[in-house]
Amino acid sequence: MLDKIDPTVTISRKDFKAAMAGLEGKLAELQQRVKAAGFPVLILFEGWSAAGKGLLLPKLLNPLDPRYFEVRTFAKVNEEAAMRPFLWRYWRDLPAKGRIGVYDRSWHRTALPQGQKKRGLSARESENFYQDVNAFEKTLIDDGTLIIKLFLHVSREEQKRRFDELRKNPGTAWRVDSADLQQNKQYNANLKKFSQMMKKTGGNGSPWHIIEADDKHYAALKMIRVIIGRIEAHIGNRLAEAPSGSNDNPAATADPAARWLPAVDLTERISKEDYKEKLTFYQNKISELGFLLYARRRSVVFVYEGWDASGKGGNIKRLTQRLDPRGYEVIPIGAPSADELSRCYLWRFMRRMPKDGHLAIFDRSWYGRVMVERVEGLASEAEWRRAYAEINAAERHLYNHGTIIFKFFLHIDKDEQLRRFEERAADPLKRYKITDEDWRNRDKWAAYEKSAEEMLARTSTEYAPWLVVAGNDKRRARITALEYACGVLERELGKA
Repeated sequence: MLDKIDPTVTISRKDFKAAMAGLEGKLAELQQRVKAAGFPVLILFEGWSAAGKGLLLPKLLNPLDPRYFEVRTFAKVNEEAAMRPFLWRYWRDLPAKGRIGVYDRSWHRTALPQGQKKRGLSARESENFYQDVNAFEKTLIDDGTLIIKLFLHVSREEQKRRFDELRKNPGTAWRVDSADLQQNKQYNANLKKFSQMMKKTGGNGSPWHIIEADDKHYAALKMIRVIIGRIEAHIGNRLAEAPSGSNDNPAATADPAARWLPAVDLTERISKEDYKEKLTFYQNKISELGFLLYARRRSVVFVYEGWDASGKGGNIKRLTQRLDPRGYEVIPIGAPSADELSRCYLWRFMRRMPKDGHLAIFDRSWYGRVMVERVEGLASEAEWRRAYAEINAAERHLYNHGTIIFKFFLHIDKDEQLRRFEERAADPLKRYKITDEDWRNRDKWAAYEKSAEEMLARTSTEYAPWLVVAGNDKRRARITALEYACGVLERELGKA
């Protein structure tokens, strides 16, 4: 790819000025159209060291209203980011609808020489990386984000000249390090690596645009033309193009035709004596495992879903009672805020993922997209249908990082739910737990049951399986979840 591009192409200053006439005004106009249309734009700058990103960014940004764009730099990974899945910091900083995000470096860094471990990526790591990146981009694009990927390409000779110039000046010498010099020394090998990365990540309707950057004027002109062209095309096409409804899901291990919930024995009971004994045993064990997780730097995500009044809160309380509170966070999920609605639905969850050695416990989760949002008509059919594959991809990314994922669906029957609703309504201390919405949801039991069945079938994977917990007996449900969690953690940590 890159070996067929001549980065030395030039343009005269006179021709540059003539060609630029009106383009800056056009760029400013398009920014306002993006804001009015309400879709986010991500402009990614990648390329060789000393390729001129610092010179091109002002050319792009100066015509724009600074209130509606943000610039993020991702050159180096700090400790906070290093202890999470590599896409976490990019999820965290996604622009809201109507805004432009400009990334100096991007999520593709892991596959590039500067972003790799000293030993490089193994074949398996490389495969997982490209799978995660392409799924991430597809999720954003299907959600309406315009991603413009720019690769700044300079010749070996021009890169060396710029390095030499920077190193002569004491004020800029720090900008050139040994890795930069090594990149130039191994220019041809790196040329192949860059080309491979672009070839493997240029799909999903988000191609790479190579900017010949030996001449800063030519580079600036082409950059602005590419950005204007992509934004104009996106505005023109977004209403005509129906969102992808693809629901390919090769990772699902369950048969969508199978019925999960009727197979659960809701008559299971446990005596108070057995409950107390087992609760103490498993709480002590999970406390011990919590410290071992911290020592091994393994992160854990717990997802609790289920019927209203199925006992999620009580289950979570027994899980956390003897855990070190410095090592976990319980995240209750309600209706999304305006800020959350202005981004991809997964944003508010992915940015809360735990550091290595810590636990995140979600009381409700991203599965709202395929349950409550589906049933209540808050998501279109195309949106909730494609969410199965998007969710599986996001969970696979966590798994590839080493995160252990638990997904519990607490199941009770309709009669038990009614009994608990009435008990809450009659108890002044529990009345806050019952709302008009709970009663409305109960009227849609059949629709919620259908959505839950499909959710379980399509998102139970080898790396993130569902466990349906019989919940009519609260004590039995708590022991079931604790026992299962302890068993999985012991296997993952090598103690079994």
